Amino acid sequence: MLWMGNLLACQCPITKLDKEELDKYTIIFNGVIKSVKLNGENSEAIFELRELYKGISKQEFKILFNNDDNCKIDLRIGDEWLIYSTYYQIDNAKLDFCSRSRKFIKDTKNDFFIELTGITFEDERHYLQQNLGIHHFLKEDDTQNIKGRNIIPNTTQFFVILICSVLGMFALYYCFNKFFK
Repeated sequence: MLWMGNLLACQCPITKLDKEELDKYTIIFNGVIKSVKLNGENSEAIFELRELYKGISKQEFKILFNNDDNCKIDLRIGDEWLIYSTYYQIDNAKLDFCSRSRKFIKDTKNDFFIELTGITFEDERHYLQQNLGIHHFLKEDDTQNIKGRNIIPNTTQFFVILICSVLGMFALYYCFNKFFK
């Protein structure tokens, strides 16, 4: 009975491939898995992107996923995927079991994604090319402008910012009281 509960918990609503569905995601690409590092809830897969349809990315992109989840996605080196995801951090995304992401299965008779989505992998790829276009990858030197946006300051930097903020508030308070009596 527990097995049946897990089976039902892993069912996702069937979605139609249209503009509304594509708007749910911030990054959409076709890529091949270069490496997989299993680490429970903090597992990651590195994709080499073939085509980028939506979002901003270098040619290599890290996807985070939960390998301990009952509804996990089986990611293996060398597999080709269409990934629909949302940025989790500035240079990676989190893969959701119920996203529209799908693996390329050569034998269409065994491609269960066709049953779920009503469209082949190649037809879906062509739809994305036609409706979103193919975007350019960021070059390595382009990423230098965005690298520091997601870094938490170290302890020393934190205290310097805190002290400057407090001194700024005192200066503002002093000036306000002096000039606006």
